[in-house]
Amino acid sequence: MSGTVYLVGAGPGDPELLTLKAHRLIRTADAVVHDYLVAPAILALARPDAEKIFVGKKGGGFCCPQTDIEATLIRLAREGKTIVRLKGGDPFIFGRGGEEAEALVAAGVAFEVVPGVTSALAAAAYAGIPLTHRAHASGVVFLTGHEDPAKPDSAIHWEDYGKLGATLCLYMGMKNLETITRRLQAGGLAAATPVAVIQSATTGQHRQLLSTLENVACDSEHAGFGAPAIVIIGEVAALSDKLTWFQAALPATLAP
Repeated sequence: MSGTVYLVGAGPGDPELLTLKAHRLIRTADAVVHDYLVAPAILALARPDAEKIFVGKKGGGFCCPQTDIEATLIRLAREGKTIVRLKGGDPFIFGRGGEEAEALVAAGVAFEVVPGVTSALAAAAYAGIPLTHRAHASGVVFLTGHEDPAKPDSAIHWEDYGKLGATLCLYMGMKNLETITRRLQAGGLAAATPVAVIQSATTGQHRQLLSTLENVACDSEHAGFGAPAIVIIGEVAALSDKLTWFQAALPATLAP
């Protein structure tokens, strides 16, 4: 009999933000297939005899091809195992969970999706930034900056997003931040628009920076900010100055 694959969101880093369902599944799974950003305290919940398979992706380092990840999930399921596919954040928000679900369906493997707290929501909350606010923003957009925004066939028309008046949450955008912010300005977004950068949100390495659209690429580079980081663009980012509350501390631990 085929086993079941659970596509589980591990949240943004703080292990206490793990959902109860995710906690239960990790503790009972036969195998945990996990990404690079999953906190060690969360992985430690797995059974001592559970198979742990690292399939992480990190710029400049090890990168397991997506097809290999999908093949691993299918193989384990066909061995009759219960598998937790553990992803940072939420499986269906820039986590390629949709691709893995499609592969499982094509292979006839049962699966479930367990949502997690996605990084933009957590980074904003821990930095004191309400992504919506009646006086400042009535919409939120999640965008990826991972692709090359300068290529002719870019899927993201950054100039159009400069006209929305919504809060823009940029995932994986540090490498292309200068080009992205320049194109947003070309679309009409004011150079003085507040921008926050939150690195390693919710963890003991959490730190944040408040700048403007015109200066954030330079400011974040000078301050040594890098991945993993979320960039929040919009008037609400300025509220971080008075609403920030989180102070980075040692990583939390979870009871077994």
